[in-house]
Amino acid sequence: MHQRRFAKHLRTTMTEAEHRLWHHLRAHRFAGFKFRRQHPIGPYIVDFAALRHRLIVEADGGQHNEHARDARRDAWLAGRGFRVLRFWNHEVLQNTELVLGEILRILSPGPSPPRGEGS
Repeated sequence: MHQRRFAKHLRTTMTEAEHRLWHHLRAHRFAGFKFRRQHPIGPYIVDFAALRHRLIVEADGGQHNEHARDARRDAWLAGRGFRVLRFWNHEVLQNTELVLGEILRILSPGPSPPRGEGS
């Protein structure tokens, strides 16, 4: 199946955890950040991507017990400047606010250290 068509298929068959995250991330609802869902990047389709901020958020179920494959994928994405955050589906469903807080922490850098004279 063509990658774009497969991404569209994935958007129609999202898991409960992906639905929960998408409810919060869609339409600039999440602190004004723009996310795409089931978005193709190179040979991969990522669950959620804030492209401008080079952040990918993955909601992983039991099929992600293949750590070597995920590690290769994450390394490929990191090599292109992306940071990948992975959460287990049960984390998203049971601790949604904690997951969203972690995403926001990554997207919103803290205040800059005070600048001294001559900096």
